[in-house]
Amino acid sequence: MSFFFIDLRLMNRSAIHIVTEFVLLGFPGCWEIQIFLFSLFLVIYVLTLLGNGAIICAVRWDPRLHTPMYFLLGNFAFLEIWYVSSTVPNMLTNILSKTKTISFSGCFLQFYFFFSLGTAECLFLAIMAYDRYLAICHPLHYPTIMTGKFCGMLVSLCWLIGFLGYPIPIFFISQLPFCASNIIDHFLCDMDPLMALSCAPAPITEFIFYTQSSLVLFFTIMYILRSYSLLLRAVFQVPSAAGRRKAFSTCGSHLAVVSLFYGTVMVMYVSPTYGIPTLMQKILTLVYSIMTPLFNPLIYSLRNKDVKLALRNVLFRMRISKKSALLPSSNK
Repeated sequence: MSFFFIDLRLMNRSAIHIVTEFVLLGFPGCWEIQIFLFSLFLVIYVLTLLGNGAIICAVRWDPRLHTPMYFLLGNFAFLEIWYVSSTVPNMLTNILSKTKTISFSGCFLQFYFFFSLGTAECLFLAIMAYDRYLAICHPLHYPTIMTGKFCGMLVSLCWLIGFLGYPIPIFFISQLPFCASNIIDHFLCDMDPLMALSCAPAPITEFIFYTQSSLVLFFTIMYILRSYSLLLRAVFQVPSAAGRRKAFSTCGSHLAVVSLFYGTVMVMYVSPTYGIPTLMQKILTLVYSIMTPLFNPLIYSLRNKDVKLALRNVLFRMRISKKSALLPSSNK
Protein backbone atom coordinates (compact mmCIF):
# COMPACT_ATOMS: atom_id res chain seq x y z
CA MET A 1 0.00 0.00 0.00
CA SER A 2 2.88 2.36 0.73
CA PHE A 3 3.94 1.89 -2.89
CA PHE A 4 0.99 4.08 -3.88
CA PHE A 5 1.32 6.46 -0.89
CA ILE A 6 0.25 10.08 -1.39
CA ASP A 7 1.58 12.79 0.89
CA LEU A 8 -1.57 14.70 1.87
CA ARG A 9 0.45 17.20 3.88
CA LEU A 10 1.47 18.81 0.58
CA MET A 11 -2.16 19.63 -0.15
CA ASN A 12 -4.49 22.33 1.03
CA ARG A 13 -7.01 20.25 2.99
CA SER A 14 -9.63 22.98 2.81
CA ALA A 15 -9.78 22.51 -0.97
CA ILE A 16 -10.79 18.86 -0.61
CA HIS A 17 -14.35 17.65 -0.43
CA ILE A 18 -16.05 14.34 -0.98
CA VAL A 19 -16.96 13.95 -4.64
CA THR A 20 -20.10 11.87 -5.12
CA GLU A 21 -20.58 12.49 -8.83
CA PHE A 22 -18.86 13.83 -11.92
CA VAL A 23 -20.13 16.02 -14.73
CA LEU A 24 -19.33 14.74 -18.25
CA LEU A 25 -19.44 17.76 -20.56
CA GLY A 26 -19.41 15.64 -23.71
CA PHE A 27 -19.77 17.67 -26.91
CA PRO A 28 -20.92 21.23 -26.20
CA GLY A 29 -23.45 22.98 -28.39
CA CYS A 30 -26.99 24.25 -28.66
CA TRP A 31 -30.03 21.98 -28.22
CA GLU A 32 -30.33 21.37 -31.99
CA ILE A 33 -26.72 20.14 -32.11
CA GLN A 34 -27.34 17.89 -29.11
CA ILE A 35 -30.39 16.33 -30.81
CA PHE A 36 -28.34 15.79 -33.98
CA LEU A 37 -25.52 14.14 -32.01
CA PHE A 38 -28.01 11.99 -30.10
CA SER A 39 -29.60 10.78 -33.33
CA LEU A 40 -26.22 10.16 -34.97
CA PHE A 41 -24.77 8.18 -32.07
CA LEU A 42 -28.02 6.25 -31.59
CA VAL A 43 -27.98 5.17 -35.25
CA ILE A 44 -24.30 4.20 -34.98
CA TYR A 45 -24.98 2.22 -31.81
CA VAL A 46 -27.94 0.34 -33.31
CA LEU A 47 -26.00 -0.43 -36.51
CA THR A 48 -23.05 -1.65 -34.42
CA LEU A 49 -25.28 -4.00 -32.44
CA LEU A 50 -26.98 -5.27 -35.59
CA GLY A 51 -23.75 -5.73 -37.55
CA ASN A 52 -21.82 -7.54 -34.85
CA GLY A 53 -24.92 -9.49 -33.83
CA ALA A 54 -25.33 -10.63 -37.45
CA ILE A 55 -21.75 -11.95 -37.48
CA ILE A 56 -22.38 -13.85 -34.22
CA CYS A 57 -25.55 -15.40 -35.67
CA ALA A 58 -23.81 -16.32 -38.92
CA VAL A 59 -20.92 -18.01 -37.11
CA ARG A 60 -23.31 -19.76 -34.73
CA TRP A 61 -25.83 -21.06 -37.27
CA ASP A 62 -23.77 -21.77 -40.40
CA PRO A 63 -21.79 -25.05 -40.10
CA ARG A 64 -19.32 -23.88 -42.76
CA LEU A 65 -18.16 -21.15 -40.38
CA HIS A 66 -17.39 -23.57 -37.54
CA THR A 67 -13.65 -23.06 -37.99
CA PRO A 68 -11.04 -21.43 -35.71
CA MET A 69 -10.91 -18.20 -37.75
CA TYR A 70 -14.67 -17.64 -37.56
CA PHE A 71 -14.83 -18.81 -33.95
CA LEU A 72 -12.40 -16.00 -33.11
CA LEU A 73 -14.33 -13.58 -35.32
CA GLY A 74 -17.60 -14.42 -33.55
CA ASN A 75 -16.03 -13.85 -30.14
CA PHE A 76 -14.46 -10.63 -31.39
CA ALA A 77 -17.89 -9.39 -32.54
CA PHE A 78 -19.30 -10.28 -29.10
CA LEU A 79 -16.48 -8.26 -27.49
CA GLU A 80 -17.22 -5.28 -29.74
CA ILE A 81 -20.86 -5.22 -28.61
CA TRP A 82 -19.75 -4.96 -24.97
CA TYR A 83 -16.99 -2.47 -25.80
CA VAL A 84 -19.31 0.02 -27.49
CA SER A 85 -21.96 -0.57 -24.80
CA SER A 86 -19.51 0.54 -22.09
CA THR A 87 -19.68 4.14 -23.36
CA VAL A 88 -22.52 4.87 -25.80
CA PRO A 89 -25.63 4.27 -23.61
CA ASN A 90 -24.33 6.61 -20.92
CA MET A 91 -23.27 9.14 -23.56
CA LEU A 92 -26.76 9.10 -25.10
CA THR A 93 -28.30 9.62 -21.66
CA ASN A 94 -25.96 12.53 -20.92
CA ILE A 95 -26.70 14.27 -24.23
CA LEU A 96 -30.40 14.54 -23.28
CA SER A 97 -29.68 15.25 -19.62
CA LYS A 98 -29.56 18.78 -18.27
CA THR A 99 -27.19 17.91 -15.42
CA LYS A 100 -24.93 15.52 -17.44
CA THR A 101 -23.85 13.81 -14.22
CA ILE A 102 -22.50 10.33 -13.59
CA SER A 103 -22.10 8.86 -10.11
CA PHE A 104 -18.65 8.37 -8.62
CA SER A 105 -18.97 4.57 -8.67
CA GLY A 106 -20.55 4.66 -12.14
CA CYS A 107 -17.63 6.71 -13.47
CA PHE A 108 -15.00 4.30 -12.21
CA LEU A 109 -16.99 1.26 -13.32
CA GLN A 110 -17.10 2.73 -16.81
CA PHE A 111 -13.36 3.48 -16.56
CA TYR A 112 -12.69 -0.14 -15.57
CA PHE A 113 -14.85 -1.78 -18.24
CA PHE A 114 -13.64 0.58 -20.97
CA PHE A 115 -9.97 -0.23 -20.38
CA SER A 116 -10.53 -3.92 -19.65
CA LEU A 117 -12.50 -4.45 -22.84
CA GLY A 118 -9.98 -2.36 -24.80
CA THR A 119 -7.15 -4.55 -23.50
CA ALA A 120 -9.10 -7.68 -24.43
CA GLU A 121 -9.55 -6.25 -27.94
CA CYS A 122 -5.79 -5.81 -28.33
CA LEU A 123 -5.25 -9.43 -27.29
CA PHE A 124 -7.99 -10.66 -29.63
CA LEU A 125 -6.37 -8.86 -32.57
CA ALA A 126 -3.06 -10.52 -31.66
CA ILE A 127 -4.46 -14.07 -31.56
CA MET A 128 -6.37 -13.42 -34.80
CA ALA A 129 -3.04 -12.49 -36.39
CA TYR A 130 -1.55 -15.70 -34.96
CA ASP A 131 -4.43 -17.68 -36.47
CA ARG A 132 -3.85 -16.19 -39.94
CA TYR A 133 -0.10 -16.72 -39.66
CA LEU A 134 -0.58 -20.42 -38.87
CA ALA A 135 -3.21 -20.90 -41.60
CA ILE A 136 -1.02 -19.45 -44.36
CA CYS A 137 2.53 -20.14 -43.23
CA HIS A 138 1.95 -23.59 -41.67
CA PRO A 139 -1.20 -24.96 -43.32
CA LEU A 140 -0.31 -28.62 -42.65
CA HIS A 141 0.12 -28.06 -38.90
CA TYR A 142 -2.83 -25.67 -38.62
CA PRO A 143 -5.58 -28.27 -37.91
CA THR A 144 -3.53 -29.95 -35.19
CA ILE A 145 -2.54 -26.69 -33.47
CA MET A 146 -5.74 -24.60 -33.73
CA THR A 147 -8.06 -27.13 -32.16
CA GLY A 148 -11.35 -26.17 -30.55
CA LYS A 149 -9.88 -26.64 -27.08
CA PHE A 150 -6.85 -24.45 -27.87
CA CYS A 151 -9.05 -21.71 -29.40
CA GLY A 152 -11.26 -21.76 -26.32
CA MET A 153 -8.20 -21.42 -24.10
CA LEU A 154 -6.90 -18.44 -26.12
CA VAL A 155 -10.27 -16.68 -25.96
CA SER A 156 -10.54 -17.30 -22.21
CA LEU A 157 -7.04 -15.87 -21.67
CA CYS A 158 -7.99 -12.71 -23.58
CA TRP A 159 -10.97 -12.12 -21.32
CA LEU A 160 -9.12 -13.02 -18.11
CA ILE A 161 -6.05 -10.88 -18.80
CA GLY A 162 -8.22 -7.98 -19.93
CA PHE A 163 -10.37 -7.98 -16.80
CA LEU A 164 -7.71 -8.88 -14.23
CA GLY A 165 -5.14 -6.29 -15.33
CA TYR A 166 -6.81 -3.07 -14.19
CA PRO A 167 -8.72 -3.52 -10.90
CA ILE A 168 -5.76 -2.58 -8.66
CA PRO A 169 -4.57 0.56 -10.54
CA ILE A 170 -8.13 1.83 -11.00
CA PHE A 171 -8.91 1.17 -7.33
CA PHE A 172 -5.97 3.34 -6.25
CA ILE A 173 -7.00 6.07 -8.70
CA SER A 174 -10.50 6.03 -7.17
CA GLN A 175 -8.94 6.57 -3.72
CA LEU A 176 -7.28 9.82 -4.78
CA PRO A 177 -8.64 13.02 -3.19
CA PHE A 178 -10.46 15.20 -5.72
CA CYS A 179 -10.54 19.00 -5.60
CA ALA A 180 -13.52 21.33 -5.75
CA SER A 181 -14.16 20.79 -9.46
CA ASN A 182 -15.87 17.58 -10.58
CA ILE A 183 -16.26 18.58 -14.23
CA ILE A 184 -14.74 16.21 -16.82
CA ASP A 185 -14.38 17.74 -20.28
CA HIS A 186 -14.99 14.43 -22.07
CA PHE A 187 -17.85 12.09 -22.93
CA LEU A 188 -16.45 9.25 -20.80
CA CYS A 189 -14.40 8.72 -17.67
CA ASP A 190 -10.80 8.51 -18.86
CA MET A 191 -7.39 8.54 -17.23
CA ASP A 192 -6.16 12.06 -18.07
CA PRO A 193 -9.36 13.96 -17.12
CA LEU A 194 -9.62 12.09 -13.81
CA MET A 195 -5.99 12.71 -12.91
CA ALA A 196 -6.44 16.39 -13.76
CA LEU A 197 -9.14 16.63 -11.05
CA SER A 198 -6.97 15.04 -8.37
CA CYS A 199 -5.71 17.30 -5.61
CA ALA A 200 -2.60 15.22 -4.99
CA PRO A 201 0.00 14.01 -7.45
CA ALA A 202 0.21 10.24 -7.75
CA PRO A 203 3.17 9.71 -10.09
CA ILE A 204 3.69 6.05 -9.19
CA THR A 205 0.06 5.12 -9.81
CA GLU A 206 0.04 7.10 -13.04
CA PHE A 207 3.33 5.55 -14.15
CA ILE A 208 2.11 2.00 -13.48
CA PHE A 209 -1.16 2.60 -15.32
CA TYR A 210 0.45 4.08 -18.43
CA THR A 211 3.29 1.54 -18.41
CA GLN A 212 0.78 -1.29 -18.27
CA SER A 213 -1.30 0.19 -21.10
CA SER A 214 1.79 0.90 -23.22
CA LEU A 215 3.16 -2.61 -22.74
CA VAL A 216 -0.14 -4.16 -23.86
CA LEU A 217 -0.24 -1.93 -26.93
CA PHE A 218 3.42 -2.36 -27.91
CA PHE A 219 3.66 -6.11 -27.36
CA THR A 220 0.44 -6.85 -29.24
CA ILE A 221 1.16 -4.49 -32.15
CA MET A 222 4.74 -5.77 -32.48
CA TYR A 223 3.49 -9.36 -32.49
CA ILE A 224 0.84 -8.49 -35.10
CA LEU A 225 3.40 -6.73 -37.31
CA ARG A 226 5.84 -9.63 -37.00
CA SER A 227 3.12 -12.16 -37.84
CA TYR A 228 2.04 -10.24 -40.92
CA SER A 229 5.58 -9.63 -42.13
CA LEU A 230 6.18 -13.40 -42.08
CA LEU A 231 2.76 -13.95 -43.60
CA LEU A 232 3.38 -11.52 -46.47
CA ARG A 233 6.71 -13.15 -47.20
CA ALA A 234 4.93 -16.50 -47.46
CA VAL A 235 2.17 -15.02 -49.64
CA PHE A 236 4.63 -13.65 -52.18
CA GLN A 237 6.07 -17.14 -52.54
CA VAL A 238 2.67 -18.55 -53.57
CA PRO A 239 3.01 -19.42 -57.29
CA SER A 240 -0.61 -18.76 -58.35
CA ALA A 241 -2.10 -15.28 -58.53
CA ALA A 242 -5.45 -16.64 -57.34
CA GLY A 243 -3.82 -18.04 -54.21
CA ARG A 244 -2.17 -14.72 -53.47
CA ARG A 245 -5.45 -12.86 -53.92
CA LYS A 246 -7.23 -15.24 -51.56
CA ALA A 247 -4.53 -14.84 -48.92
CA PHE A 248 -4.60 -11.04 -49.22
CA SER A 249 -8.41 -10.97 -48.99
CA THR A 250 -8.44 -12.96 -45.74
CA CYS A 251 -5.75 -10.77 -44.16
CA GLY A 252 -6.59 -7.37 -45.64
CA SER A 253 -9.70 -6.97 -43.50
CA HIS A 254 -7.77 -7.80 -40.33
CA LEU A 255 -5.02 -5.30 -41.20
CA ALA A 256 -7.62 -2.59 -41.84
CA VAL A 257 -9.14 -3.14 -38.38
CA VAL A 258 -5.70 -3.20 -36.74
CA SER A 259 -4.64 0.06 -38.43
CA LEU A 260 -7.83 1.89 -37.49
CA PHE A 261 -7.81 0.75 -33.86
CA TYR A 262 -4.10 0.99 -33.02
CA GLY A 263 -3.52 4.20 -34.96
CA THR A 264 -5.91 6.20 -32.79
CA VAL A 265 -5.27 4.37 -29.50
CA MET A 266 -1.51 4.90 -29.65
CA VAL A 267 -1.97 8.63 -30.28
CA MET A 268 -4.11 8.84 -27.13
CA TYR A 269 -2.27 6.59 -24.68
CA VAL A 270 1.33 6.32 -25.87
CA SER A 271 2.19 9.72 -27.32
CA PRO A 272 1.90 12.81 -25.08
CA THR A 273 -1.62 14.28 -25.18
CA TYR A 274 -0.78 17.63 -23.58
CA GLY A 275 -0.51 19.41 -26.94
CA ILE A 276 -3.62 17.80 -28.41
CA PRO A 277 -6.77 19.98 -28.18
CA THR A 278 -9.57 18.57 -26.05
CA LEU A 279 -11.95 18.34 -29.01
CA MET A 280 -9.39 16.34 -30.98
CA GLN A 281 -8.93 13.96 -28.04
CA LYS A 282 -12.68 13.39 -28.00
CA ILE A 283 -12.74 12.72 -31.75
CA LEU A 284 -9.84 10.26 -31.51
CA THR A 285 -11.59 8.47 -28.65
CA LEU A 286 -14.75 8.34 -30.75
CA VAL A 287 -12.87 6.66 -33.59
CA TYR A 288 -11.44 3.73 -31.64
CA SER A 289 -14.27 3.31 -29.12
CA ILE A 290 -17.35 3.80 -31.32
CA MET A 291 -16.44 3.90 -35.03
CA THR A 292 -14.14 0.86 -34.97
CA PRO A 293 -16.85 -1.49 -33.59
CA LEU A 294 -19.17 -0.12 -36.32
CA PHE A 295 -16.67 -0.66 -39.15
CA ASN A 296 -15.53 -4.12 -38.06
CA PRO A 297 -18.61 -6.06 -39.25
CA LEU A 298 -18.66 -4.05 -42.49
CA ILE A 299 -14.99 -4.74 -43.17
CA TYR A 300 -15.20 -8.42 -42.33
CA SER A 301 -18.50 -9.12 -44.09
CA LEU A 302 -17.94 -7.08 -47.26
CA ARG A 303 -14.48 -8.54 -47.87
CA ASN A 304 -15.35 -12.13 -46.95
CA LYS A 305 -17.42 -14.31 -49.29
CA ASP A 306 -18.05 -16.97 -46.64
CA VAL A 307 -19.51 -14.46 -44.19
CA LYS A 308 -21.69 -12.85 -46.88
CA LEU A 309 -23.02 -16.27 -47.94
CA ALA A 310 -23.67 -17.23 -44.30
CA LEU A 311 -25.56 -13.98 -43.68
CA ARG A 312 -27.71 -14.63 -46.76
CA ASN A 313 -28.48 -18.12 -45.46
CA VAL A 314 -29.40 -16.74 -42.02
CA LEU A 315 -31.77 -14.17 -43.58
CA PHE A 316 -33.26 -16.87 -45.81
CA ARG A 317 -33.91 -19.11 -42.80
CA MET A 318 -35.51 -16.23 -40.92
CA ARG A 319 -37.88 -15.56 -43.83
CA ILE A 320 -38.84 -19.23 -44.06
CA SER A 321 -39.45 -19.45 -40.31
CA LYS A 322 -41.66 -16.34 -40.43
CA LYS A 323 -43.67 -17.74 -43.33
CA SER A 324 -44.09 -21.11 -41.59
CA ALA A 325 -45.22 -19.31 -38.43
CA LEU A 326 -47.81 -17.32 -40.39
CA LEU A 327 -49.23 -20.32 -42.28
CA PRO A 328 -51.17 -21.90 -39.36
CA SER A 329 -52.73 -18.56 -38.44
CA SER A 330 -53.76 -17.91 -42.07
CA ASN A 331 -55.34 -21.39 -42.36
CA LYS A 332 -57.47 -20.64 -39.36
